[in-house]
Amino acid sequence: MSTLLLEALRNSAARNPGAPAIVWRNTKWSYADLVSAAARVSNVLAARGVQSGARIALLMRNSPQYVACYYGVLGAGCAVVALNSHERANVLARQLEHSGAELLIADRDHVEFEPLRRLAAEQGVAVMPISLGDDEHSQSLFAQEFGASELSWAPAAPQDLAMIIYTSGTTGRPKGVMISHGNLAANTAAIIEYLGLHCGDRGLCVLPFHFSYGNSMLHTHLAAGATLFIEDNFAFPQVVLRRMQDEAVTGFSGVPSTFALLLGRCRLQDYDLSSLRYITQAGGAMPRPLIQRLRTELPSARLFVMYGQTEATARLTYLDPADLDRKLGSVGKPVAGVEIQVCDASGRELPPGEIGEIRARGPNIMLGYWRDPQATQQVLRDGWLYTGDLGHKDNEGFLYIDGRAVEMIKVGAFRVSPQEVEEVIAALPDVEEVAVTAIPDELLGQAIKAVIVPRAGKKLNVLQIKAHCREHLAAYKVPKVVEFASSLPRTSSGKIQRFKLA
Repeated sequence: MSTLLLEALRNSAARNPGAPAIVWRNTKWSYADLVSAAARVSNVLAARGVQSGARIALLMRNSPQYVACYYGVLGAGCAVVALNSHERANVLARQLEHSGAELLIADRDHVEFEPLRRLAAEQGVAVMPISLGDDEHSQSLFAQEFGASELSWAPAAPQDLAMIIYTSGTTGRPKGVMISHGNLAANTAAIIEYLGLHCGDRGLCVLPFHFSYGNSMLHTHLAAGATLFIEDNFAFPQVVLRRMQDEAVTGFSGVPSTFALLLGRCRLQDYDLSSLRYITQAGGAMPRPLIQRLRTELPSARLFVMYGQTEATARLTYLDPADLDRKLGSVGKPVAGVEIQVCDASGRELPPGEIGEIRARGPNIMLGYWRDPQATQQVLRDGWLYTGDLGHKDNEGFLYIDGRAVEMIKVGAFRVSPQEVEEVIAALPDVEEVAVTAIPDELLGQAIKAVIVPRAGKKLNVLQIKAHCREHLAAYKVPKVVEFASSLPRTSSGKIQRFKLA
């Protein structure tokens, strides 16, 4: 059985208490510091009379204080409600109400703190403001706010609720995904295994902890006893690359837009990234031309292409870097303990080469959607998670994603995958990013629209794009409408919101 998160953190602290766990700006917290701070949070919750099983919401940016509060909430036998720190107060208040959280621990300097505190008070939700010090005084400031640090953590069972993550809303309808302690432990162990994470690793995180990808990066590094550097200013990618160079970072993770920005705005060869051991990519399909450019510019780093869902805690499959050349376009095979099938509408498993819905089962699959039994029953059936993604396997069992079932574009009698069109357009050297969606069409029902972000200083035109598409795609897959933009609409976790493109 996989080690639960609290025990894994305590084990890391016992092995090397003085090792740096979290480094953020000008503050560095060791494993001993983190365990002590988490214990302070647990003690405060107990002193407030918070009962085991209560939901405690967190609203703060990536920081050592967030990590201490997260583990402290688990230590009190409660469940974390991870609020999106980029959201507005009215959305956050709805999530507070929906989750039934009885306490909100929030950064007092958050831009939405005051309006959210007023809305929380109307719901009867208590608010505990804290300060996110980012210098050498951060730990003493945290100790002043939380008090004593005697370690007294409530035991947790694998089936107990550990976290509610509100999905990023790429369809516009976020849900509260219930993740258990066992889910977190299983996924953490599987990721550590295939990445080969160890205590000497130094990861850099630009992904928000309140979503599953960033959440998994946090827990895997702490369970492995590694160091995690937090960089929360990706608007300046040069700063991120300089930090990677100066701190001899060994691991970096991102979504497709992360790497599109790095390659489009920076010259990676200008930085010494020789310490970079691995790169991971998830959060949506990354066009093959972008994968190839990334490998060309960082030839010594092993690139793991991965696939997962919030409903699967984080990860379902990964492509071993050794298979990247011969299986380019695949998302690989299941992580340890997970089974993947491709099935038709009746639930029959399909043979290699046939496209159907991807379903998964394993110890990382969510408990369900919070207070939404109908939605839960739609995706959890007969022990399987029906992902809503379309895909196929090849003869060796490698999985390929063919798009979201809800995103497939129906052009007359044809079905078109947005990812296929995006990959063709992304091959143009002056394209930084592209997203494709459906628009209404009186004759065909739907037509294709492409929104393109040109690389800095480059110019593209509609005729050029359409001519390139006609050369590489069937006529019905050529976009009817092409627009240029300075950026694409995304969730704060970096996923494209296609429903906003039309």
